[in-house]
Amino acid sequence: MAMTKRIDSIDLARGIVMVLMAIDHVRCYAGLPSGGPTAGIFFTRWVTHFCAPAFVFLAGTSAFLYGHRIQDPAKLAKYLVTRGLLLVLLEPTLIRFFWTFNVNYGQFVLAGVIWMLGWSMVLLAALVWMRPRTVGIIGLAIVLLQQLFHFLKIGWVMEFVYPVGFDTPPNINVLYTIVPWIGVMAAGYGFGAVVVREPAPRHRFYLRAGLSATAVFLVAAGLITAISPAEGEGPWLFRMLSPPKYPASQPFLLMTLGPTIAMLPLFERGRGWLAGVFTTFGRVPMFYYLLHIPTIHIAAIITTLVRGEGVHPEWYATAPYTSVPDANQWSLGELYLVFFIVVTVLYFPCRWYARVKVTRPRWWMRYL
Repeated sequence: MAMTKRIDSIDLARGIVMVLMAIDHVRCYAGLPSGGPTAGIFFTRWVTHFCAPAFVFLAGTSAFLYGHRIQDPAKLAKYLVTRGLLLVLLEPTLIRFFWTFNVNYGQFVLAGVIWMLGWSMVLLAALVWMRPRTVGIIGLAIVLLQQLFHFLKIGWVMEFVYPVGFDTPPNINVLYTIVPWIGVMAAGYGFGAVVVREPAPRHRFYLRAGLSATAVFLVAAGLITAISPAEGEGPWLFRMLSPPKYPASQPFLLMTLGPTIAMLPLFERGRGWLAGVFTTFGRVPMFYYLLHIPTIHIAAIITTLVRGEGVHPEWYATAPYTSVPDANQWSLGELYLVFFIVVTVLYFPCRWYARVKVTRPRWWMRYL
């Protein structure tokens, strides 16, 4: 029962950030800017910054828990490689189609979060033979020393690893580089050794690590913002809460992973129907992800029709980089209404699939 509760807390945390992720993806189709100029738009974007770090970190933790259960590093490595390569394949094919609803792959291909997640799993497979503590230390070192990769100017392929200044092949946009995210996943794998501890030491670690990371961010970001030029960059608070994300800087990861880890003791005590809803989403993360993009895209088309604007595939031809004219951008009220409807609709197939995974499991369900 104790282990079940711990795993439920991971699913609950993952489910929350996945629901938050839908806010940002609806925002893309709404045409609203990614942060600012108003507080409403800024924090609509800011709250979704927690999604990618938590998702990647907890993917590493889930890999540890799976390996802890099967006690077979070779089987775990095989699973990570095969699932990782599947994700790498899905990003520029099916997921890209869901974003754009066109097959003009020569015009635009995105190396996005699922592409990065897949390659990180493949690389993590080479580390699972080591002690979890060692893997975690390697992960933290990659995160802390990520800027050193900037000096590895060995060709344009490095742009997929870490930005070094080369041009990528035509029409390929690299949104998520592999570094530092492989470090985040490896740190999450090492964190798994904490998750299987007894409650008291586990909760102490959660609070100390999470609150320490948050405190370091607040002090460092506050000082950096105070001494940095402020011309045209928005209010002081906005600037402090906007550390670089592409690639994910150390302050960005402290800002997002610190509170996430500190909240885990609370997630372990999660009860009630709302916690159950989030946990359901967290138990079928890839199934949810594959469904939520086309659902949001269809909802956006319906919304433009209801608004009397017709259908405009050209607005979404390179989604998530959309080109909705200023006059056709949605209000925040419309954005959150569509978000609520989308998440409500997605709950029912996700609940069905979560039950099927338990009652009629198949080997391929581990990949979806």
